[in-house]
Amino acid sequence: MTGFSTTELDAFLDESLPADRMAAVEQAARDDAGLRDRLSVLVGQRDAGMHSLGAVWRRRRLTCPTREQLGSFLMGVLPAEAEDYTRFHLEVIGCRPCCANLADLQSLVSQSDTQQAEPRRRRYFQSSVGGLRAEDG
Repeated sequence: MTGFSTTELDAFLDESLPADRMAAVEQAARDDAGLRDRLSVLVGQRDAGMHSLGAVWRRRRLTCPTREQLGSFLMGVLPAEAEDYTRFHLEVIGCRPCCANLADLQSLVSQSDTQQAEPRRRRYFQSSVGGLRAEDG
């Protein structure tokens, strides 16, 4: 028998475990027929419409911050309790969808900064052109 709980296996099937734990389940499933059987039973239960409250909770991601909350977290404007929870959710729980969402928001912010910097750079250059004359020699 493997050391994976039913909750972990459900999360594995939802692809919501941290990457290292996903890899551990995959490796163990290659070597352990009992684990493969447990996974088959779980998949069968899902297909039959048997869902626990916990499974619905995880699939609907009821504890995940919204994209707006992640944006506020990124900007540092969340209330302290919400910021602490979001940090815990991202760093300790390692929620893959939320981490991906945060990375997407970070890339949008850096892309926006780059796009805003170019016109500013052009204005600075154009305003200093008059001071850059070649000396008549």
